[in-house]
Parts: sequence; C-alpha cells; structure tokens
Amino acid sequence: MPRLRSKLPLENRPSVISGVIQPIEPGTQSEPSALALGRSVDVDWSLLASTLLMILNGRPDESSISGAIVKSAKNFFQPLSPLRHEENAVKGKVSRYAWGDDYHDVVKEKLRELLFWIKAENTEADGKICVDTAPLMDKAWAVRAGLGWLGKHSNLITKDYGSWVFIGEILLNLELEYETEIIADHCGTCTACLDACPTNAIVAPFVVDSKVCISYATIELRSDELPQNITKNLNGWLYGCDICQDVCPWNRFEKPSEEMRFEPRLQNVSADLDEILALSPEKYAEKFRRSAMKRTKLSGLKRNAQALKTKKTLSKVSDKRL
Repeated sequence: MPRLRSKLPLENRPSVISGVIQPIEPGTQSEPSALALGRSVDVDWSLLASTLLMILNGRPDESSISGAIVKSAKNFFQPLSPLRHEENAVKGKVSRYAWGDDYHDVVKEKLRELLFWIKAENTEADGKICVDTAPLMDKAWAVRAGLGWLGKHSNLITKDYGSWVFIGEILLNLELEYETEIIADHCGTCTACLDACPTNAIVAPFVVDSKVCISYATIELRSDELPQNITKNLNGWLYGCDICQDVCPWNRFEKPSEEMRFEPRLQNVSADLDEILALSPEKYAEKFRRSAMKRTKLSGLKRNAQALKTKKTLSKVSDKRL
C-alpha cells in the first residue's frame, strides 16, 4: 500500500501532518521522551502497543506481530490577539489547548475519517484509534514517524506549527511502507524553556519532573491542596501552563488553526475565580461539557482557584506593608 502521507484525502490535509511507522518490538523503547513522561518510567509501553496490535491481528502470541502505526499531528494554535490572558486578582489563566472543545473528540473524529478512507482503500484493514486514551509512547512515535523532533520541554516540535499540535494514532493490522526519515533535533543550544520554567520542572533537556510541573499539578494532581512550591509559582495559571511553549523560538512559526472547535469558549482564556469557586456540580457539568477542562474535576478547579486567590491576597498584603 503506498505511503499514506502522499495519499491523504484533501479534506484531511489542512493543519495535519501524518506519518507511518513499524510497530516497536517489546523491550526496545529507548527514546529520550520516555524520561520526559516523568522522573520514574518503569512501564514497557511498547509491549502494551504490541498487545493491541496482536488483538487487531487476532494472534495470541507476539512471535508474529505485524501492522503499522499511523501518527498524525493536528495544529490547534489560537492567537491571543485580540484575546489576552488577564493578569489580575480575579482571573486565572487557562492553557491554550483547553480554550475550545475537547481535543480528544475533535482529533478522534479526524482519525475516524482517515481510518474510514484506509478501509475503503483496503477492505481487510482494521484499526484502533488512540488520542491520549491508551498507554502509548505518543511523542516518541511521532518523532519516529517524521512529524518533528522532541523539544527540551518534552513536547513534539514541528517545523510547520511549532509545538502547538495534538497528536494521535491509528494502530493498523496492515503492513505499510514505513517512514524512514527522522527530522533532526533543531533545538541546538537553546535553553529558553528550561530557563523560563518558574518551578524548574525541566530538570534536564527532555526530562520533566512532574512533581514540580504546574501543568501536572493543576490538571492531574489529585490532592486537596497544591504543593507549596507550585502555589507560590503559579504565575496566575488556573489550569495548565504554557510558559515553556510560549518562550520556544520555534513557536514564532505558529499558524492559526482552521478548526473552529478549537476557538476559545466564553471565559475560557482567563476564567473568573469567584465563578469557579461558586460552581455547583450541575453548573460545572453544563459549563465544561465537551471541554478538556473536565480532566481536573470540579474539586481540582476549585482547589486551583482558591490557591490563586490566597496567593494574590497575600501578595496584596505584602505590597501594602512595603
């Protein structure tokens, strides 16, 4: 079957980069992005992916794994102008990826269209679509598929869209012509992301310590309070953090996404802290329906909002004393 990159349907071309790689044999995963997932990585992700491929192939043993992984990157960049993150005592900043509709839904829809097209090309084709919903090495595979390179902040960087991309994959039961060209690392000696991180979470190039990462703490951490080092360095962030990407020189090549569903919802660029704290479970479900911000749960959002309000109140008191 010819390379998919050159045969993608026209409607899938805007803001999308795609590539095809061969399944990774169990135990051979050694890309630096394995470390970028956190300080301790002890899961054989390649084995899990191979298991999924075996299920697709209907094969009970791993001696005859076949198939392909189709990787795609979708541009989601939305410019701040005319919008701005509001830097004041009553607002909390939201990471750009969560401004619009939930990317899981949007990217999965695009990949379903691509899988439908593949099945039309080959009636024996079958596939499993994954968008942050399976324990797979998304970024490492995207690098192997020639979509870009791994930045020192641990995110995929593409020449076309910088790092403002969502990535997903289709695990296919077909053997295809695989990508062989790897894009070289173009970060060079730049350390902008490491220097800008307010908590020093990027402890070394490609290695992010999730325990001190603002994004991890405000989205994934399940605790009643944020760690003290996070709270005092929030820099106004309510949900996620874009600092390491905002300072990346490659993001000067950003292009606005044509996907209307990624456009910001009302008050999703900077959220009103008092409104967040006053949300009932019903209002929360209504406000964040089909939004990636559901990830942190209502309790997490309220925790983050309270941490921001407390920090800003203490800052005001300190300023008055001075």
